[in-house]
Amino acid sequence: MVDVDQIRRCVRCGACRAVCPSFEVMGWESFNTRGRMILIGKIMDGLNGSWALESLGTCTTCALCSQMCPAGVTPSKVVEDARRVLASRDITGAWQRELRERISSTGNSLGETGRRHGWLSMLGAEASYDIKALDVKADQVYFAGCMASYRYSETAARTFGILRRFGVSILPSERCCGSPLLRTGLDASECMEENLRQINEMDVDVVITGCAGCYTTLKNDYGLKVMSVAEFLAARVSELEIRPLDFTVTYHDPCHLGRVNGIFDQPRRVIKEICELEEMRSSRELARCCGGGGGVRAGYRDVSLEIARRRLADAPPEAKYIVTACPMCVRNLNEAGGHGRVVDLVDLVAMACRR
Repeated sequence: MVDVDQIRRCVRCGACRAVCPSFEVMGWESFNTRGRMILIGKIMDGLNGSWALESLGTCTTCALCSQMCPAGVTPSKVVEDARRVLASRDITGAWQRELRERISSTGNSLGETGRRHGWLSMLGAEASYDIKALDVKADQVYFAGCMASYRYSETAARTFGILRRFGVSILPSERCCGSPLLRTGLDASECMEENLRQINEMDVDVVITGCAGCYTTLKNDYGLKVMSVAEFLAARVSELEIRPLDFTVTYHDPCHLGRVNGIFDQPRRVIKEICELEEMRSSRELARCCGGGGGVRAGYRDVSLEIARRRLADAPPEAKYIVTACPMCVRNLNEAGGHGRVVDLVDLVAMACRR
């Protein structure tokens, strides 16, 4: 349910208007945070709300508006709750229904039917990383997520190759964490219950993930003890046997890892052990969004990619790579014009570990 007090506390000052990534692209008042808060107020007053689908659907839930709000309102949370209200009234877009069907039928947001842990084969036969041979019980497990499992399988394999050295295992039948459903107002209970069943059966204490969406969902929606891959690497950087690389990179803060959960220093600590770091034009709490979150890429791809193109313009020209810690950011920024220049933090570590 929407916290109507949040709507009342909005003073319509427009501070959010100046930073909303979708408003920069769309240009209409109904497509910025202030406009959305007004629309949500009307929905909560009893209006149907079908006319607000596009406005609410183009919010990336980046939370930059929440960061800037002088009244302490969290519009990104209000938008998510409003999407849930519309879904409860059976008011959803075709893209939401298609997303729900993909996850329900295949267990992943991409609709892939192949083995989710197929990337284990990339570790080599000598590693004997057959899923049946992995630990039945484990204090820590790696949660790869949909995007890494099916689109960035080399990164998933590299990540687990490092984590396994420290005794980390994986869930035998990992499913989508449910983030795409939750962020877009849909029910994710089926995914969550199945993942929690496996986590509980394995007596897992900490879940480690390299996806910002998975991180915020596992931590804030599941209520689990979660560690990002960036945090894990930062705590063990002295044990990774890395060598310095003679180039400069920049770092893009994923919204749901950085601004929402405060993970800023750890990825930078790892990068600085490897090469020079030059910050983007906006970074840390004020970092601009890649455009991929909140379901925007799934429902409004052109808007998503234009937001990403504007983010790419923030990168310093001397940076050889744009490093980030989320596969969705990697994908959206590369497809918007990054052309392979955007890489995961683990991929940078792999470069530094090569002999």
